Amino acid sequence: MQELSHDIMQLLEWLGYFGDDPEGGITRLLYSKEWLEAQKALEGWMKQEGFDVYFDEIGNLFGGLQGTKYQDETILTGSHVDTVRNGGLYDGQYGIVAGLLAVKYLKETYGQPLRNLQVVSMAEEEGSRFPYAFWGSKNIVGTAKREEVQNIADFDGIAFVDAMRECGFRFRDESAEIRRDLKAFVEIHIEQGSVLEKEGQSVGVVHSIVGQRRFTIEVNGEANHAGTTPMGYRKDAVQAASAMICDIINRAKQHGDPLVATVGKIEVKPNVVNVVPGHALFTLDVRHTEKSEIIQFTEEITASLKRIAEDMGVELNIDMWMDADPVPMDGRIVEVIERQCKEKGLNYRLMHSGAGHDSQILAELTPTAMIFVPSRDGISHNPAEYTEPHDLAEGVKALIGTLYKLAYQE
Repeated sequence: MQELSHDIMQLLEWLGYFGDDPEGGITRLLYSKEWLEAQKALEGWMKQEGFDVYFDEIGNLFGGLQGTKYQDETILTGSHVDTVRNGGLYDGQYGIVAGLLAVKYLKETYGQPLRNLQVVSMAEEEGSRFPYAFWGSKNIVGTAKREEVQNIADFDGIAFVDAMRECGFRFRDESAEIRRDLKAFVEIHIEQGSVLEKEGQSVGVVHSIVGQRRFTIEVNGEANHAGTTPMGYRKDAVQAASAMICDIINRAKQHGDPLVATVGKIEVKPNVVNVVPGHALFTLDVRHTEKSEIIQFTEEITASLKRIAEDMGVELNIDMWMDADPVPMDGRIVEVIERQCKEKGLNYRLMHSGAGHDSQILAELTPTAMIFVPSRDGISHNPAEYTEPHDLAEGVKALIGTLYKLAYQE
């Protein structure tokens, strides 16, 4: 165990060097210099270990072992190599490092697998540089479209297309058939929540990824003088928005787990001390593992917000700009992971993911499941991100056993 923990930390710190940010943490954005250096370094590591290695057109890196019997079937593991600005050491890259060490161990212990066994370092998941997320996994499954990124740029005005070509990559041929060899994808990731830590467990076996609806809600009242407008005559947008937000949160608490509702952004105009606010805007993020529950809750909320607006004499505009369905993980693979946890004596639990991951995209193409390890204090996307080396090793043990069952056995 101690040796495995050491190997994981050593490889994490080595990979974290590419993008080490003087302001703290790791900044490794899609098609940046740091991103390219990391992908090239991983390519070199894979080649040194005797893996078959290649990049696809857009910069996803694949490396692994050729199957001896079922060469048209591939078992895939891995995660994304990009980070948020000033991100942590574990998000994304732990999944890559765990996959590399798992496949290395399997090769040294059992030789070549029956099915192809690959690790992928996906180009992008976070959407931190350009206004587009899951570029890596969406290209694997064939849902990424050229026109979606053709005219976008980063905050410095650098065009997506120019950055991609500067790194030596190009658009996928959308007329070509997508991969049909993938028979399973298993992603291991830090939890980015506090459930495992609070429950004192080392491994989470993920059975589903939550669906999400996101809204922008605008409240228009009437801006007026703070001293000369009596309270009873006001159309205060902030008062109305506050009543709406309290109503949303109270209803979410009454509904109970696993539903969560978050108001994460609030804007007020004119936003000065001596004017009754005439305009307020806030966002709403609602998540649940069941689509019917998301629909029922958001319809209930919408009706309630309209009643509040009418009672308070303000205008209301509700814009739903995201409607993502929950994604169940493949029951057969979940069962394989759980069985491995039991056989290896790992302290585990079945759970859902409250965050989005590449797995929800890959699940459109191939049977998919996830393994979680704890995040201290639930922190992620932050230099303070941390997972105990013991828990990192327990996750890799579960991954090794799962990949062995999927790739080495009939």
